[in-house]
Amino acid sequence: MSKFSNHNFANQKALIRVDFNVPLDKTTYAITDDTRMKAAIPTIQKILNDGGSVILMSHLGRPKEGAEEKYSLKHLVKHLSELLGGKTVFFANDCIGEQATLTASMLKAGEVLLLENLRFYKEEEKGDETFAKKLSAFGDVWINDAFGTAHRAHASTAVIAKFYPKEKRFFGLLMEGEVNAAEQVLHKAQKPFTAIIGGAKVSDKILIIENLLEKATDIIIGGGMAYTFIKAQGGNIGSSLCEDDRIQTAIEIVEKAKAKNVQIHLPEDSVIADKFAADANTQIVQSNTIPDGWMGLDIGTKAANSFSQVIKNSKTILWNGPMGVFEMEKFQAGTKAIAIAVAESTQTGAYSLVGGGDSVAAVNQFGFNNKVSYVSTGGGAMLEYFEGKTLPGIAAVNE
Repeated sequence: MSKFSNHNFANQKALIRVDFNVPLDKTTYAITDDTRMKAAIPTIQKILNDGGSVILMSHLGRPKEGAEEKYSLKHLVKHLSELLGGKTVFFANDCIGEQATLTASMLKAGEVLLLENLRFYKEEEKGDETFAKKLSAFGDVWINDAFGTAHRAHASTAVIAKFYPKEKRFFGLLMEGEVNAAEQVLHKAQKPFTAIIGGAKVSDKILIIENLLEKATDIIIGGGMAYTFIKAQGGNIGSSLCEDDRIQTAIEIVEKAKAKNVQIHLPEDSVIADKFAADANTQIVQSNTIPDGWMGLDIGTKAANSFSQVIKNSKTILWNGPMGVFEMEKFQAGTKAIAIAVAESTQTGAYSLVGGGDSVAAVNQFGFNNKVSYVSTGGGAMLEYFEGKTLPGIAAVNE
């Protein structure tokens, strides 16, 4: 059992850092994807069931100068109440100050208070100690359940910890799940271990690939970043995405992989288009013979089949990044094929972790989110974890 699950929160005020940074409709402010809010409910519910009260703090968006209507957490109150089975959710129109302090002090067992956006104060992102101390006054215990911001040393995610003794600092259930899933892949992976790395840029994924060279048996590279590798091997990639300043890096990664007996898999063929548009003309060609004026926007059928075979032979799978521009229907077959392969491999006993915004969006879009072992809520945080970095939000609870 975990430290959090073992603790009885009866008659305690639990200050929880959640990640309610959810997308809102620009005109109605309706929530368009509530995944992150749903993920926090089990933690909140456990405390309420114990007879404790809950004070929630989060950021939303990137406000530039103080309070902005479009970034107010008040837009989340109604839906949060629904997710908690119709329970009243009190709202403080500030995250510090008199009203927030008064409302928090009057909170009774079983009640929930949501504070206004932390980032309406620049002190939050600066990791200001005075600001963190003011926040800490709200709770008897502090719980970090915001994996999505665990890589930030902000006031509410890390600095606040110094105002609580170790026995009053906890990971919430979401954070525990995220850390356990990442540890399972990084340190307890059964082999064959396949890492599927996609997305646009090699530069975004160099550190994660280099760290995985120490752990994985196979690394599948798809998405726009594959064309930098293909060009590095002398291929013609037309006007496909390419980071010319990273060609030497790609060569070095392939050489390191060979030395460590790690198989790097690049797409044999590609779906190419004559423009970056949903109505583009398309054809499938070998990935290293893309004509001038054409660009690779998805992996081809042969690549999808060979990648799927590698995935199906795996016992551990990490997936970060799509295989193509899956938002456009013409270029989503490759990503969908990978999603199917990961789901099928999971059903036959493999452990699969999907993380990174686009990969999560893909498994959700194709309906495979319940068919993989774990879907991570933290994009940047998960990347940094797999790069081998210490995350401030995790260290703050453990230290």
